Amino acid sequence: MALAETILAAENSISGNIATVGYGLAVIGPGIGLGILIGKTIEGMARQPEVSGQLRTTMFIGIGFVEVLGLLGLVTGFLFT
Repeated sequence: MALAETILAAENSISGNIATVGYGLAVIGPGIGLGILIGKTIEGMARQPEVSGQLRTTMFIGIGFVEVLGLLGLVTGFLFT
């Protein structure tokens, strides 16, 4: 009987939702994407400095899209937990 009581106590002590962990992990993807995006833009600027203005503009548009994905994951975690 003590084992059953221990299991029930353990189940009652776990709080929160597993989705919280999932939404937290969803923010890792955009972080990796930002690193790749910025790194490749800098690499492109180093190879062809004459197109650095176009690369920078495209990079900032891409950063905006990637940040929206990260913020959606974060806000969704707050809304559904």
